[in-house]
Amino acid sequence: MSALGELKRERIDQLAARAGQVPEGEGGVSLTRSALRRLRRDPVAIIGAVIVVLFLFVAAFAPFLAPRDPLAQSLLSDIRPGFIPGSQEGFPLGVDNLGRDLLSRLIYGSRQSLMIGVISTVLGVIVGMALGVLAGAFGGRVDTLLMRFVDILLSIPSLLMAISISVLLGQNQYALMIAIAVTQVPIFARLLRGSMLAQRGSDYAVAAQALGIRKSRIVFGHVLPNSLSPVIVQATLSLATAIIEAAALSFLGLGDPDLARPEWGAMLANAQAFLSIRPELAIYPALCIIVVALGFTLLGESLREALDPKFRR
Repeated sequence: MSALGELKRERIDQLAARAGQVPEGEGGVSLTRSALRRLRRDPVAIIGAVIVVLFLFVAAFAPFLAPRDPLAQSLLSDIRPGFIPGSQEGFPLGVDNLGRDLLSRLIYGSRQSLMIGVISTVLGVIVGMALGVLAGAFGGRVDTLLMRFVDILLSIPSLLMAISISVLLGQNQYALMIAIAVTQVPIFARLLRGSMLAQRGSDYAVAAQALGIRKSRIVFGHVLPNSLSPVIVQATLSLATAIIEAAALSFLGLGDPDLARPEWGAMLANAQAFLSIRPELAIYPALCIIVVALGFTLLGESLREALDPKFRR
């Protein structure tokens, strides 16, 4: 029996290798290990991961990396009408219209973007998952009621809804995070609900019901854990969207009321009045937003392909 079992295992491994799921000669691996293996070999995933890691590193160690105090008006006396000092010794990227070191403000601005993006995405995930679990677990009228509410949220353009919520809650960082989180709730709710409905009809869920296992244990112990992969991928992609929306709202004047605090969107808005004098004041913050959003997008798309069985061949 043991020899027969070993022969069957080798046959299964050969079929998996032929399908492209595991390399030839290696045994079967878990979904997580298989996904990590593909990510390590994907140049797009590596580029995205490098950008994200650099962004996190800069945001975490901003006080040590910034060459100067981002609020110090070091070269204010050198600023004249129609002239803002550019790159020079001690100021690699020059200064802004108030004589503050631009490089230091960009570095500190990464902390604001990271904080707003992460907190708003976490709030959106928590509320969206709660709605998705209720709809996917109970079905019936609960599912219908919750999904109609989600449909209403999806029918409103996300930026318009974020602007409306920011105006209603007032101009502050907390209102900004809540506004962005609300726009992400319907995405996670519908995504998790669809994934759970697909898992509810799978063989293991039907077998568990036939064995008399409690529905709550099936949902939270089996169906929900197996439905989280798309949510994790979408959370990575939503971080990019959250950073862009935070910059957009700050650009429109709906972000942090403290304009002295560095934030990429607010810096971009402030630079509009000086485009003819120093366009770099707008170019550098815009590049930071684009590169960071690109990093999260590349990593999220690669993670989606790595976790999706359809991309394993």
